[in-house]
Amino acid sequence: MTNVEETASSLFDFAGGEVLLVDKPLEWTSFDVVGKLRNSMKPQKIKVGHAGTLDPLATGLLIICTGKFTKRIDSFQAEDKEYTGVITLGATTPSYDLETEVDQTFDYTSITEAEIYDTAQQQFIGELEQYPPAHSAIKIKGERVYEKARRGEEVELKARRIVVNSFEIVKIEIPHVYFRITCSKGTYIRSIAHDFGKALGIGAHLSQLRRTKSGDFHVENAWNLQDLIERIKLHKTSFQQQPTTNNK
Repeated sequence: MTNVEETASSLFDFAGGEVLLVDKPLEWTSFDVVGKLRNSMKPQKIKVGHAGTLDPLATGLLIICTGKFTKRIDSFQAEDKEYTGVITLGATTPSYDLETEVDQTFDYTSITEAEIYDTAQQQFIGELEQYPPAHSAIKIKGERVYEKARRGEEVELKARRIVVNSFEIVKIEIPHVYFRITCSKGTYIRSIAHDFGKALGIGAHLSQLRRTKSGDFHVENAWNLQDLIERIKLHKTSFQQQPTTNNK
């Protein structure tokens, strides 16, 4: 029996604490998912939070904590992550992904598969210094930097140390490079895509991303969001229909 089936076979205890694994849909923000689930639990007022933001154009594993288990969010966030995705060579975007339009194009016809494999292994494994994208959820003076970037304001972000444990090139269909990567907390895969193109001298952006693992949690055990919402509705109905004891 999978984790999902085990959870579905029993009632939730949202206030006491639940860890819900959700396969985040494309174009939803992590906050959208949290809000949708919180609303589905009403009229109870339950604390709900997520352990690690996924960009709107990314799909995959989102860890949701409720009630007393929201205290575990920091420990879940600290775990290493695994992602799969696609880097598109020969074009850059301001957001480093498809959220914004291409701003520069480059001739990539001379690039070889050997260069792609060698660059991944020689320059993108181990402890790295990385600049987050200007279009990110990092806050400066209480405002998320993507809001500044969308207004055309200059954003200056500090480099951070990250660790890439593995960077596997799964398949190459130039200009598309399919990869699997495992990395530390706080790693921006969009920045890796951008820096990868820069290292190759032909520019690149992230065109597809999916989080497959976080710590010991795997997306294979995650709920489809709509299925989880329906299950929560069923839970509320079952709870409301439970017989009450008469102490008279």
